[in-house]
Amino acid sequence: MTQPINSAAPQTREIVLDADGVSLSGLLIEPAHLPPRAVVVAVPGGGMRAGYFHGPAHPSLSLLALGAQLGFTVLAVDRPGYGLSAGQLPEGQGLAEQSAALHAALEDFALGHETGAGFFLIAHSYGGKLALTAAADKRGTELIGLDISGISHRYAVDVARLPDGTGRLNGVANGHLNWGPLRLYPPDTFRLAEPLVAPMPVREAREVRHWPDMFPTVAARLQVPVRFTFAEHERWWHHDEETLASMTDLLASTKVVFDRQAGAGHNISLGWAARSYHLRALGFLEECLIAHRLAH
Repeated sequence: MTQPINSAAPQTREIVLDADGVSLSGLLIEPAHLPPRAVVVAVPGGGMRAGYFHGPAHPSLSLLALGAQLGFTVLAVDRPGYGLSAGQLPEGQGLAEQSAALHAALEDFALGHETGAGFFLIAHSYGGKLALTAAADKRGTELIGLDISGISHRYAVDVARLPDGTGRLNGVANGHLNWGPLRLYPPDTFRLAEPLVAPMPVREAREVRHWPDMFPTVAARLQVPVRFTFAEHERWWHHDEETLASMTDLLASTKVVFDRQAGAGHNISLGWAARSYHLRALGFLEECLIAHRLAH
């Protein structure tokens, strides 16, 4: 009998982190043999919970299982205003507050878990904004690097279509922007992914349209390696060569890499291309580990 791809992986479990008094929920998996080589922190986008990175429609889609098999601890977090913290923060938080909360949560995690070489963020869409902001903040936790999908600094849609504070981003009206062709996803993806979808908190939604103005300041403070991936069917963001050149000019990172993911829509980690993307992201982590080792 053929075994599922991730059948030998350690079990994923729920975790709660203290972010300066705010309880952030998430999912955690640790490798069979500790200590881990590093901790991969997976940060989902707007309207999505941590399970986005654990592909409910097919075992091959899980970043958590794959990372553990390769010797990494993987921590997928619900951002402030999602999951357990939704009751404490019914209107959510802006990026600056979310950055402080993420650093506090990772400091709390490090108190009770081995972290190997340190933390590496894999982030999607709005989570990418948070990852960039947290790295630029240079507070608390030192980051090894960032791997970000589904974001640039130039929207490809009219800003009038962006969230206006109602908290709805993943609605039917924006379905073609979030998903692309349905053939890119395993059967039953949308039914199984329903528990992962949540309303975008009001404060977060109100800030969405300001990202193009915020990016230059964040980029100028960023000094860790960063890789950006754009799906073949990415429709929220411009990712033409002119846009990438502009991003490169603005980023002060020690290393900037751009990549394309064939056969994928905006929500890469829920589609068939998820495993390919996750392997590439973890490959970039391997490069960052080498650089980190040489620097220390």
